[in-house]
Amino acid sequence: MKMISWNVNGLRAIVKKDFYRDIAALDADVICLQETKLQKGQGDIGIPGYEGVYCFADKKGYSGTAVFSRAPVRSVTTGIGVDEHDHEGRVITCEFDDFYLVCCYTPNSQKELARIEYRMRWEDAFRAYLVELDKVKPVILCGDLNVAHEEIDLKNPKTNHMSAGFSDQERGKFSELLAAGFVDSFRYFYPDATGAYSWWSYIGAARSRNAGWRIDYFVVSKRLCGRMADAKIHSEIMGSDHCPVELTIRDEDV
Repeated sequence: MKMISWNVNGLRAIVKKDFYRDIAALDADVICLQETKLQKGQGDIGIPGYEGVYCFADKKGYSGTAVFSRAPVRSVTTGIGVDEHDHEGRVITCEFDDFYLVCCYTPNSQKELARIEYRMRWEDAFRAYLVELDKVKPVILCGDLNVAHEEIDLKNPKTNHMSAGFSDQERGKFSELLAAGFVDSFRYFYPDATGAYSWWSYIGAARSRNAGWRIDYFVVSKRLCGRMADAKIHSEIMGSDHCPVELTIRDEDV
C-alpha cells in the first residue's frame, strides 16, 4: 500500500494548479492532506476514484485536514477526544484492517514561540492518544508535524535554533514520541541523507536554493518496520510551500 502526505497550503488554491495531475502520477492508495483551509460545507472538492473525509477548524480559512482512500476504511474519527485540542481540524484517524492511519497537522509554535506552551500540551495529549491506539493496532502517523528533529533535518540549524519548529522543546517532544515506540520512516531508510527537505519558505528563493526543512513525516509503530518498503520525499512536486512525502508498506513482514 502506498500512502502520500501533503500540506497543500489551501486545497481550493492548489486544485487550480497541477494538483490532480500530480496526484494521478503519484498513484497512491491513500492521500492525506493538511492545511486544507476549508470550512464546513466546503467539503465538495474530491479526488476521482477516492472516498474522502474532512476535518474542519472552527476558525474560517484555517488549518484543516482531509484523507482520501481507495482502500477500504473500517472506521473514521476526527480529533483526539480532548476538547482543548479538537477545534482546529488537526487530526483524522482512519482504521484499516491491520493498522490505524493518523493524519495530523501539528500546531505551529509561532513567531518567538508565542504558542509553545499550548504546543507542549498538544504534544503530550497527542502522544498519549497515539500510544492508546497502538495498544489496539499498529499506528502509521503522517502529516506536517511542524518540527525538524535533528540538525540534519534543516539547511541552517544554527541560525534557526530556538525558532518555531526547531526549538529544544519541540525537538524533545519528537524524541519522546520515538521513545514511546515509534520510528521516523525516512530516517529508518536514509539515516544520513542530507538536503532532504519537505518545506521551504516563500521568502528569499529558499526552494531554488534548497534552503529547507524536513517537517513532514510518516512515523510508524516499531512493529511495522518489517512491512515498510520505502519512504520518499517528492521535492520535485510544486504547488505548495511543502512537497508530498510517501510511505509504501507491504502486506506482510519480510
